[in-house]
Amino acid sequence: MMRTRPLKVALLGCGVVGSEVARIMTTHADDLAARIGAPVELAGVAVRRPSKVREGIPQELVTSDATALVKRGDIDVVVEVIGGIEPARSLITTAFEHGASVVSANKALLAQDGAALHAAADQHGKDLYYEAAVAGAIPLIRPLRESLAGDKVNRVLGIVNGTTNFILDKMDSTGAGYQEALDEATALGYAEADPTADVEGFDAAAKAAILAGIAFHTRVRLDDVYREGMTEVTAADFASAKEMGCTIKLLAICERAEDGRSVTARVHPAMIPLTHPLASVRGAYNAVFVESDASGQLMFYGPGAGGAPTASAVLGDLVAVCRNRLSGTTGPGESAYAALPVEGMGEVVTRYHISLDVADKPGVLAQVATVFAEHGVSIDTVRQQGKDGEASLVVVTHRASDAALGGTVEALRKLDTVRGVASIMRVEGE
Repeated sequence: MMRTRPLKVALLGCGVVGSEVARIMTTHADDLAARIGAPVELAGVAVRRPSKVREGIPQELVTSDATALVKRGDIDVVVEVIGGIEPARSLITTAFEHGASVVSANKALLAQDGAALHAAADQHGKDLYYEAAVAGAIPLIRPLRESLAGDKVNRVLGIVNGTTNFILDKMDSTGAGYQEALDEATALGYAEADPTADVEGFDAAAKAAILAGIAFHTRVRLDDVYREGMTEVTAADFASAKEMGCTIKLLAICERAEDGRSVTARVHPAMIPLTHPLASVRGAYNAVFVESDASGQLMFYGPGAGGAPTASAVLGDLVAVCRNRLSGTTGPGESAYAALPVEGMGEVVTRYHISLDVADKPGVLAQVATVFAEHGVSIDTVRQQGKDGEASLVVVTHRASDAALGGTVEALRKLDTVRGVASIMRVEGE
């Protein structure tokens, strides 16, 4: 039997995502009520410019006083889609204090202060859900947190930023340079006027922190994630990747150590074989590859951003939280029981593709090979081309630690026959 008194929802933010949340709540009101067991009512919308007319939202619901809205006491669920650290953090904790559960899409805040927010939710017996914080419409957090709760996840490897994937895909498919591809992404609305958060990996790093924490039952903060942007990737790198049967993606990689005693989380460009499922992810789409003991390999794919896709994830959380509210329960909270140490990048083991500018004369290859051997880095393949006294030397290693590779490169730079290190890129997905 359906309850007639509606559950009241406060919406913080009414931009691209917030406006879609409000629209779906209105147009799908009957379906949402049937799925939840009670009607849901938009009780207030907090925005910066309340005088702006917002289609489908009664003006009397609009306010610029977000704090007063979450303090009302009759709000059942607060949906936070304003982003950033403050005032979002204060508003969420205030919502808990005044009896509301929270649905958030705020990856930056959750990556930085997720543990404190979970603690506040637990203290007040409320829910904190955030499916929309990582990969738009793609169901990912709930499968990791619930569907795979009985399994042991060993690796999460993914493309979690649509802007960077669009740029790299354009460079790969057309031969465009980085700036040309970025300009097209901006013109099409995939890239912000200031794309730094995307192209320098900050957005992906926040998502990696959230995914690693859930996958490994360990608190992983944004500061724990190694981050490397993609602005230095060139058309020459793509040419080298194609010669190896690879392409280049900006990857978020969360791994459990082979001995199971630590974890790592990192974001950086990497070559991946064309045979890997992630290599076929085109345009602004996202995909995440999960490897676990019992279920093996799983891949989650779909639109990772945009108003409607992200709102879909928000509404999914809203339905779950409202159901919990009606039954007087809460869903899963933070699971950090494993408390594994998060290792630095120096402990990460992977393959490397190194391109060197060298003198074109006898003995150079032997000198370079000796340096690799002295640092314990095994060479898989070498390719050399040269003319007019100059040459390029491309070395692909077997698996080596980042620390060992760093020492190797430092020693290579000291050789008189090495003119410079043109590029270094990791090779993943094998």
